[in-house]
Amino acid sequence: MQRPICQACNHHPAAINYKKEGKTHYRSRCAICINKKRKIKTPTPRWLLKGYKKRLECDLCGFRSKHASQIQVYHIDGNLNNNNLINLRSVCLNCGIIIQRQDSTWKPGDLSPDL
Repeated sequence: MQRPICQACNHHPAAINYKKEGKTHYRSRCAICINKKRKIKTPTPRWLLKGYKKRLECDLCGFRSKHASQIQVYHIDGNLNNNNLINLRSVCLNCGIIIQRQDSTWKPGDLSPDL
């Protein structure tokens, strides 16, 4: 197995974490980035790459947020890999918790798509 590349700088090989039963396990960052305390870059959400724009209004209760962090993107079918625009909704944090607790889900025909 070839040594993986550092996820923070994408330049140096990753540092060795430990060896067990003849197999070497690596860290996600190189020794240089670990010593400089560089953090791994946060990945871009897949729904954003597909072109979905998170609304500032909840699709369930109509709450208007002042900050984008008050709204989350909800996948109707529960599959995080299904990023079709018809499968995504903008939901406030409160409604997101209610949906999780009630085990209720939307059906694909319940709402019109946000385009």
